[in-house]
Amino acid sequence: MTIKNSIEITPDLIEAHGLKPDEYQRILNLIGREPSFTELGIFSAMWNEHCSYKSSKKWLRTLPTTGPQVIQGPGENAGVVDIGDGDCVVFKMESHNHPSYIEPYQGAATGVGGILRDVFTMGARPIAAMNALRFGEPDHAKTRHLVAGVVAGVGGYGNSFGVPTVGGEVEFDARYNGNCLVNAFAAGLARTDAIFYSKAEGVGLPVVYLGAKTGRDGVGGATMASAEFDADIEEKRPTVQVGDPFTEKCLLEACLELMQTGAVIAIQDMGAAGLTCSAVEMGAKGDLGIELDLDKVPVREERMSAYEMMLSESQERMLMVLRPEKEEEAEAIFRKWGLDFAIVGKTTDDLRFRVLHQGEEVADLPIKELGDEAPEYDRPWREPGLYSPLAASQIAEPENYAEALLGLVGSPNHASRRWVWEQYDTLIQGNSLQLPGGDAGVVRVEGHPSKALAFSSDVTPRYCEADAYQGGKQAVAECWRNLTAVGAEPLAATDNLNFGNPERPEIMGQFVKAVEGIGEACRVLGFPIVSGNVSLYNETNGEAILPTPTIAGVGLIPDWQMTARVGGANDGDAVILLGGDGTHLGQSAYLRDILGQADGPPPEVDLAIEKRNGDFVRSAIRNGQVTSCHDISSGGLALALAEMALASGKGMTLSLADAVASGHAPHALLFGEDQARYIVTVSSELANFLCMNAEGAGLPFRRLGHVGGSMLEIDDTIAISLDRLRDAHEGWFPNYMDAPVTSATDAA
Repeated sequence: MTIKNSIEITPDLIEAHGLKPDEYQRILNLIGREPSFTELGIFSAMWNEHCSYKSSKKWLRTLPTTGPQVIQGPGENAGVVDIGDGDCVVFKMESHNHPSYIEPYQGAATGVGGILRDVFTMGARPIAAMNALRFGEPDHAKTRHLVAGVVAGVGGYGNSFGVPTVGGEVEFDARYNGNCLVNAFAAGLARTDAIFYSKAEGVGLPVVYLGAKTGRDGVGGATMASAEFDADIEEKRPTVQVGDPFTEKCLLEACLELMQTGAVIAIQDMGAAGLTCSAVEMGAKGDLGIELDLDKVPVREERMSAYEMMLSESQERMLMVLRPEKEEEAEAIFRKWGLDFAIVGKTTDDLRFRVLHQGEEVADLPIKELGDEAPEYDRPWREPGLYSPLAASQIAEPENYAEALLGLVGSPNHASRRWVWEQYDTLIQGNSLQLPGGDAGVVRVEGHPSKALAFSSDVTPRYCEADAYQGGKQAVAECWRNLTAVGAEPLAATDNLNFGNPERPEIMGQFVKAVEGIGEACRVLGFPIVSGNVSLYNETNGEAILPTPTIAGVGLIPDWQMTARVGGANDGDAVILLGGDGTHLGQSAYLRDILGQADGPPPEVDLAIEKRNGDFVRSAIRNGQVTSCHDISSGGLALALAEMALASGKGMTLSLADAVASGHAPHALLFGEDQARYIVTVSSELANFLCMNAEGAGLPFRRLGHVGGSMLEIDDTIAISLDRLRDAHEGWFPNYMDAPVTSATDAA
């Protein structure tokens, strides 16, 4: 059958589809003719950066992705890790940055919906969600509008679907003024003998469309997400998907019920590039062809073209290869849940991707080249320049230490996020063991008497900007530390690598060095990357975001009664610093938020020390020696102590006199951000025992003082009441958001 083309394929049309002239020539060489308009859209969808990873594949292959606990690494809808007793955890993180900047509520909501589908497509019931959010400076005209819309979208979808949001990040920086980041994470539980994959098998088998109807929302969304923004950003609003969490909840239940029948051979959610990407990936993985008949696709709008149907990113949809003898049983399940079930195609043995519409063949393409053989680039890159060392003596001390600490505690990037997480349902399903605000979220493994899972998400973008290699290592190390701080054994991680335009050698250099650091940290810490996402072209009018390689990790707690939390200290407990004094002020929060500077290198990450210190802390928690624990990160020792005091509602009387006497400057000791360090509180009876064990393990420690009273006192340097600390910490976010929310039109 000859492919007809009623639309002229012009250079402008090719460019509008995000294809470079040489890529279009590659298409001509592959198929031996001019593509139809629908075929051009299909190539655009499959070969854009968001779907093909054409700039990053070379470097992603260097990451460690295997381990004795890993059942499924990258390449599927989500990663799968064994947690024992026949159970596994299924998890992934993905970005919805561009849609959330254009339409914050639906952009964030559909980001949550998409990542949940990635998890339950594998046969897992979602048990936890997180989100890592980054916005522009608070005073920017659009920031408050974006915060309000994104937080409402995350809560609106997650709460309605019924999954607890157990943690995440919210950060502000002027470099996100024109391009916010919304990174969504989800995890679910499955049985190790009941995991479902997307690889199609068998010839002549029905390809089944499941879920909601197809509309025009989100057409070209993946292509939009693979380009930087410019002054015409508002024209991209129709490319944002619209979500329905109640339909997704029904889709979850229907899919899990269907999976128990043995009907499913392969299943793939329709995310980026919708029907195109899901069909091509299923066929290509199974070395099969796919034929689709669009006249059989359920639609909610009239006169949809083949192009629109193939590129629509309407939400709450799945594609499945079905065992034919189970068709009637499968359809009955989906009808019961009020969802569409339609046989829209079949598998073939010719390795072609054929699409029929209104009796005509509108696409006939080689399926392997579409899916597995998209362009792959080794883009030129330049190693980023590094800052010269910056001694503490070169950095001014605060005139008033107490006011400096209050300034940090109440700053936009360190104030309480309660305003955010109280809009999320953190307790639904009844298994959450810690509220957000600590080092990691903790969720019981339902059906097991003692087991729990811990989740954390971390990165420090200012470190990555100053030294992408150290910043990449630190993102992994901090995530690993946060899991350790609740007593969890870190199992594996997922990454969400957010960067600017990879066609600029300096941006590509940031990416390369960050991946190098991430890979090294994951190898040394035994923390493989099992899934993830790359989001490039996060720029507006040539201004790139800070390099932001977010790392989300999962850890296992054998006995959830032997966990630690930030706020567990008791009166009379000893306060002990494990990991030694810290004095590194380069790229510190103190430097940025108190002195208004950005200078020096970030702290170095010694991975052997990280592992030694973390293993010791985890052992102490599991042995019941520790009443509370907190890792030291942004803001240094002083901020970590303030957060612990606020979480427990108990003061502390502490001293650093010995460290000062040994020659360290007080502001370096209090605000230095050296890595591999924790604060623990221990009953007075066990304090000596813990210190002796630390000494025996070769781990530096310092006894700082004790818990009690209603003040945070550190020598004669700092004396602040908990009430003042709490007012500063809790006040910023609600005060900021109580100001009038700027409308999207006015903000633009």
